[in-house]
Formats: sequence, structure tokens, C-alpha cells
Amino acid sequence: MPLPRLLLIDDEPALAAFVAKAADMCGFEPIIAEHDQQFRDSFLESRPQMVVLDLGMPGMDGVQLLRFIADEGFKDPVLIISGFDRRVLESAFRLGEAMGLQMVGPLEKPARLEELEEILTKVRPSLVP
Repeated sequence: MPLPRLLLIDDEPALAAFVAKAADMCGFEPIIAEHDQQFRDSFLESRPQMVVLDLGMPGMDGVQLLRFIADEGFKDPVLIISGFDRRVLESAFRLGEAMGLQMVGPLEKPARLEELEEILTKVRPSLVP
């Protein structure tokens, strides 16, 4: 049985690897995108069942990606993990909800494994293909 795909984008390779490992341990197939275009291409090629994104990355911002996935009619969970101030995270979360996205989290960097696993474990049963 195929595992639900989790597409994640983060410009910090260590954090991306950390999230991918947690996703793998929680029964997801993680796909890592390192930049905006790679994220969009991966999203369109093999539509994920969950998206994890960082808000602040060079040359783009997470809000643009929230708009992109909302425009694509994405209805599955979206988790924001970011080093931004809590108020910024919460306003991005509310913005995602206003766009019709199913927002979970958000998590502040550095994200703790237990918090991440708790979110992934909670949403996974609803995503099994």
C-alpha cells in the first residue's frame, strides 16, 4: 500500500533532513524540495497528501506557496515550521485558513521531534490513500 506523500520545503538541509526522517518514522513518504520551482514541480507531478513549509527562504516566501497550493485546490494538511516570530506564524496560519487550507501546527524553529511526531501521527490516519 503506498504511503501518503509529504512534500516539504526548507532552505536548511539539516532541518529538511530532520523533518523527512520524522515523516518517514511516522509512515509518510517524504519528498524534499530545496527551492520554490522544485516545490511547485514536485507538487504538480506527484500531488502530496501533506505539505510542510518554511515561511522565510531566499528569493521567495512561504505565503506565495500557500497561495499556490490554495489555487491548486489542495485540501490536505499544511504545516508551517519557521524561525519567524510567533505572531508572524499565527498570521500566516490564519491567512492559510482564510484561503481554505487545512492548517496544522504551526511549529517554531527549532522544532522538537516530539511536537513534530505528534502532529504527523495525528493527521496521518485521515491521509491513508
